[in-house]
Amino acid sequence: MKNLVIPLFCFLFQFLNAQPDSLFLKPKKKKYDGPQWTQKNKALLDLNQVSFTNWNSGGTNSISGLLGLRSEYNYKDKFFVWKNNALVDYGINKQQKRETRKTDDLFEFNSNIGYKPDSISNWFYSARLNFRTQLTNGYKYPNKDVPISRLMAPGYLFFGGGVEYGKNIERLSFYFSPITLKATFVLDEDLANVGSFGVTPAILDDAGNVIIPGERIRREVGVLVTNSYEMEFIENVNVKHQVSLYSDYINKFGNVDVDWRIDFDFKVNSFIRATLGSHLRYDDDVKTTKPSEIEGEFDEAGPKIQWKQFLGVGFAVDF
Repeated sequence: MKNLVIPLFCFLFQFLNAQPDSLFLKPKKKKYDGPQWTQKNKALLDLNQVSFTNWNSGGTNSISGLLGLRSEYNYKDKFFVWKNNALVDYGINKQQKRETRKTDDLFEFNSNIGYKPDSISNWFYSARLNFRTQLTNGYKYPNKDVPISRLMAPGYLFFGGGVEYGKNIERLSFYFSPITLKATFVLDEDLANVGSFGVTPAILDDAGNVIIPGERIRREVGVLVTNSYEMEFIENVNVKHQVSLYSDYINKFGNVDVDWRIDFDFKVNSFIRATLGSHLRYDDDVKTTKPSEIEGEFDEAGPKIQWKQFLGVGFAVDF
């Protein structure tokens, strides 16, 4: 009997200190540490350079770079979550015997506040704001005399409320808003007068003079659905998926504007990483053009899918 006391005592000790996923014990509740503010900042720099000397296969010397800045400032407690982030991307490319060209240009700000009625629920009542525009003029190269886009031409603002599901809301989110306001800004007079980015164009007389200027702001009310998911795909490889679907109630309800991104982040070490990404857009209000039978003039060709793919290797610094 004495020989059974020690093994029995060891068994009871292991049982009482079993892991939370034991078949016999309920998982321990995560300790609440109180309201938390968190801030993250990151600077990114991707570089690509190619040079040829007596290269019999031919080629063009080129150098390109992409600078990115990321900032997050978030709040979380038992019932509220408030996520804020801003980003800036700007890229250029210079090839031999060709002008410097812009490859990327984006400024974006997001703010999302959510409230859940009890501490164990994964459903939030949410309000969301998104704003984005560009910083410098865009051109249809090689023509650099006539800009096709500018700062706040276009600019986009989304604001609405709805419900959001997020079991781990920092990494997984599904958001549905039955009422979202969308404003498209075209604050450049020339672009507004020709009706760029879906605004109402100017009314002209027979001589081509402006009678009524073009619309500077286009307002819409519609339904918005978004989904985002971030995970570690394999060790040192993170993937982030973001998709946004919007349809206006008044103007052609059922035509869906799509914004879909997938980004892979490959971490080499604390400073060096590689990125592979895909960005797809479709906006029914953004019309394309095609050359007409009259030289120098263009006809409207309707909206088309916009797609950008990028691969970069560079540096990342948290600060």
